[in-house]
Amino acid sequence: MQISFTKHKLPKTGSVVVACFEDGKFSDSAKALDKELKGALKKAMTASAGFKGKRGQRVVIPAPMGMDYAFVVLLGFGKPGELTHKEATDLGGKIYDCVNGAALKEVTVMVDAAKGSSISEADLAAYLGHGAALKSYRFDIYKTKQKEDAKAHLAKLSFATASDDKAKKTYKVLDAVREGVFLTRDLISEPANVLHPESYAKRVSKELSAVGIKVSVLDEKQMKKLGFGALLGVAQGSEKKPRLVCMEYNGNTSAKGEAKRPLALVGKGVTFDTGGVSIKPSAGMEEMKWDMGGSGVVVGTMYALAKRKAKANVVGIIGLVENMVSERAQRPGDVVKSYSGQTVEVINTDAEGRLVLADALWYTQEKYKPRAVIDLATLTGAMIIALGSEYAGVFSNRDDLAEKLCRVSSKVGELLWHMPIGEGYDKQLESEIADMRNISRGREAGSCTAAAFLHRFIKEDVPWAHIDIAGVTWSKKAGDIAPKGGTGFGVRVLNEFILEEYEKK
Repeated sequence: MQISFTKHKLPKTGSVVVACFEDGKFSDSAKALDKELKGALKKAMTASAGFKGKRGQRVVIPAPMGMDYAFVVLLGFGKPGELTHKEATDLGGKIYDCVNGAALKEVTVMVDAAKGSSISEADLAAYLGHGAALKSYRFDIYKTKQKEDAKAHLAKLSFATASDDKAKKTYKVLDAVREGVFLTRDLISEPANVLHPESYAKRVSKELSAVGIKVSVLDEKQMKKLGFGALLGVAQGSEKKPRLVCMEYNGNTSAKGEAKRPLALVGKGVTFDTGGVSIKPSAGMEEMKWDMGGSGVVVGTMYALAKRKAKANVVGIIGLVENMVSERAQRPGDVVKSYSGQTVEVINTDAEGRLVLADALWYTQEKYKPRAVIDLATLTGAMIIALGSEYAGVFSNRDDLAEKLCRVSSKVGELLWHMPIGEGYDKQLESEIADMRNISRGREAGSCTAAAFLHRFIKEDVPWAHIDIAGVTWSKKAGDIAPKGGTGFGVRVLNEFILEEYEKK
């Protein structure tokens, strides 16, 4: 689908979308079009039961008399005062759903300034386009046949605005972020026989090197030499050899001193998780191909930063393993020595992601001396029980860092909720024979004890946040800006966080 921004003028052909605000107030373009249609738009709105101009409501007029339009769509934009960048993005997704679902091929959206809104006309047009582009995602490379209603029909979507040049400039940045989201969705959607640690590392090296990111890879032999006992213990049951992929982006080359040190993003990359010897139930196990979701977010974010030429120094580190059952697999009761030197008694082999992150986190701090560390992982089923698919949980050793992440999450609509960590959760990890267990002794507060485990691998002077994305990485139903499947949740919130905290200062 091609997205463009044009001068503010009603098109002569194709289909057109105009706005109606709550309580039936037409936008200027809707008023002009209604006049050309001799009041047909107003009549159709009145005849449509329940239409009040609320966000996402719509009235569709096919082939209006006297006009060459295939369709005219009157779309509800809600209350102008409540129209934000996030709401505009969601509306863009609804526009795509509406016009693509009607099998329209060329559509023009008339964008007018929303009086009383804090969003400019240029930003409104750009974010509508961004939402439509995000919703257009498809992962169908393995389908040899498709039903007609499952195909993407929309070929050209234009946004007509008096601020078309400014909208183009803003959209260019947003589209770089969209590319990062799509890369994350692609990685999460790939089957595990295609995307395994070795092939994943090669793909990252190829795609991120192409946008100017320095990529280096540690193989199994190198990690053994370094002492990555926790990560390698998880990987030992699989014939697919583990990898640690490091991505370095230096967008602020003029920075000096503290400002030169990078932000570090660390991702869990379990490309398939059987649970190991503590095997998972078979029902739904196919979904465990997306247990590498945290790593996918890191890769997509790094790609987006490079594409939009972010003025920040950021490193991304992903630990890639496959957790399988075999005669070589790690056993419950095994003790492993982590890269940090701390020992872990493995009580449950299905609590493997934290072992991967333990070594990746310590290596990141040792090698890159980061200003702060943010890790992302589909870490615990307990997170889904706690927050469902509406929020991801954020845990941190710095309250201000967690609150900053939560604030920007509300801005972009990828919601985070500040969760607790503390001494009480940490005590539940005590082991009789090692420095710690990899799970607590009970089922309660599983996400909090998992975060407490990771906290043991963070140096005291390093600001750190852990984001558990178990409930938001994959969706069983379509959302406003994403179809069913991989959501790409995390790329936009990290991008916004980096923009506000590392580029605007």
